[in-house]
Amino acid sequence: MSSVLVISGSPSRTSKTELIGEHIAQRLTAAGHRVDHLRVRSLPADALLGADTRVPAIAEAIAAVAAADGIVLASPTYKASYSGLLKAFLDLLPQFGFAGKAVLPLATGGTIAHVLAIDYALRPVVHSLGARHAVQGFFLLDKHVTVVDDEVSVHPDSGGPLADVIEQFDKALDGVPHRTVLGRSA
Repeated sequence: MSSVLVISGSPSRTSKTELIGEHIAQRLTAAGHRVDHLRVRSLPADALLGADTRVPAIAEAIAAVAAADGIVLASPTYKASYSGLLKAFLDLLPQFGFAGKAVLPLATGGTIAHVLAIDYALRPVVHSLGARHAVQGFFLLDKHVTVVDDEVSVHPDSGGPLADVIEQFDKALDGVPHRTVLGRSA
């Protein structure tokens, strides 16, 4: 069983990006993985922006990245790039903070014009952090995400391709050696 950390980089409490992150977390949990969801907006802003890794919440978030076998990076698209909030968090990680990990980059946005934000903005950062395997990223239109009776629903035009990307990520996790924590498999 692999451990996965979903990192949502949206500053909004009503974020569709965060909803999709939770949707992916549920899918991966159903596939047998241990999944945690880090909402970067919940970290103390002064410590995050000041890069104060001594603050317990920041240190715990960095440790969660280190302990995970796989990372899902979920960000809204702003100005043709991923969120500054996510950038501030990723800047706190060590140079090779994703070494040995499978990573799924995911972005949401209002228009398909921003689809390249994954390949030209987020993917280079994932590689610079030393990811073992960065699976094909996915861009999801905001209008394809709805909530009905507290359940996230993805429009069929995006639902099938999203399921394929999650499956690729699941397979990539199989190739990642599981971390050992305190003498037991993590």
